[in-house]
Amino acid sequence: MKQNNFDVIIIGSGQGGSPLALALAKAGKKVALVERKDVGGTCVNVGCTPTKTMVASARVAHLVNRAEDYGINTASRSVDFLTVRKRKRDIVESFRSGSRKRLLSTEGLSLLEGEASFTDKKKLEVNYPGGEKELITADQIIINTGTSPSKPPIPGLDAAGALDSTAIMELDKLPAHLIIIGGGYIGLEFGQMFRRFGSKVTIVHRDEHLLSREDQDVAEEIAKIFQKEGIEVLFNTETLKVEAPEAEKTVLTVKTGDQEQLLEGSHLLIATGRIPNTVSLNLKSTGIEVDKRGFIPVNDQLETAVPGIFAIGDVNGGPAFTHISYDDFRILRTNLLDGGTAVTSGRPVPYVVFIDPQLGRIGITEKEAKELGYEYRVAKIPMTWAARALETDETAGMMKAIVDAKTDRILGAAILSVEGGEVMAVLQVAMLGGLSYTLIRDGIFAHPTLAESLNTLFGTLES
Repeated sequence: MKQNNFDVIIIGSGQGGSPLALALAKAGKKVALVERKDVGGTCVNVGCTPTKTMVASARVAHLVNRAEDYGINTASRSVDFLTVRKRKRDIVESFRSGSRKRLLSTEGLSLLEGEASFTDKKKLEVNYPGGEKELITADQIIINTGTSPSKPPIPGLDAAGALDSTAIMELDKLPAHLIIIGGGYIGLEFGQMFRRFGSKVTIVHRDEHLLSREDQDVAEEIAKIFQKEGIEVLFNTETLKVEAPEAEKTVLTVKTGDQEQLLEGSHLLIATGRIPNTVSLNLKSTGIEVDKRGFIPVNDQLETAVPGIFAIGDVNGGPAFTHISYDDFRILRTNLLDGGTAVTSGRPVPYVVFIDPQLGRIGITEKEAKELGYEYRVAKIPMTWAARALETDETAGMMKAIVDAKTDRILGAAILSVEGGEVMAVLQVAMLGGLSYTLIRDGIFAHPTLAESLNTLFGTLES
């Protein structure tokens, strides 16, 4: 078995690993980037890029179905799902191949396309698809292996051929009736998407409201939007077992309170979260112990219990967002190349749930403000108060912000609005600057824009 020595080894080419490999190599380091499957990680291959591409197609289908509301007559309202899938595949391949070319053309960077596992603290064995093996060593090792869809322990699930968030995007035809277990971010995005494509959709959710981490009033508004679009949501409901008596027929036994019932659909999607890709790493040989969920604990500089070994992105159990993984890259770049002391603590964690209207979130919720003991005020308006929403006939949703009653600073916001993520970013910038809400209330925004409705939102605090 051949052996090669590097300055740095990075396992996984996700949104933290790839830019870090490029930065280190350009700084003169000898770098190995090990990728067992596709360059780009979860985001490019099975996460953000493909799902948001399909969400965009679903929105177009939705607008076509609403065309008469705008005075437009359309002759055909059919969905060519194979074209939807091809568009998704083409965009993913464009992103993936572009990233791979950049990696391969960078001097000092070796892209090793195989699966890595530790044999010692600073030594890894790479197994290539053809059976060849290679030992590689480095003083600094960064783990960026990400996560995969989890599978709950429901009897009959394996035999029923349940889909996960990756497999459902590769279907060659629309499900007649898609049943989704899980009312979190993934379940909601796929549920609305397939409903707009034309599938009947039922969401089975074990909690009392959707998106369990969000405030109840925000979650209830989302539920109203989904129900208006014809999506059935079963709350406080547990799946007891799954059966698949024949092709394209799945039967769930579910329980709501004391009542059991049977749900019959053509396809089943499991959307109950993700688990870390750590099992195949053989971390025991390094002395690193994962937590009870399998994630790798790190300090606020992303270093594990073993000096020189770092874990970035979703695999360390932090907020599972691409932009957080990319910020992990920036922290390590600063600390490893510039001798800095950047840390993860205190950084903002914005995110967007790409339902329609979007839910843009930053800072803490009202529920969290109460738990943390803040004296706070709540600003809230329906989107029917926003001129731009009325003009575009996109009035579903609401805006909500939490303000510190003592300092007048914005603590958090939930913007459930068309382009809610973009509007949320305005408030994030205000929070980064420590600005008073009154500066937003009295700010001059172009008319008619969605940002202008922030005047109205914070104006409610004066009434």
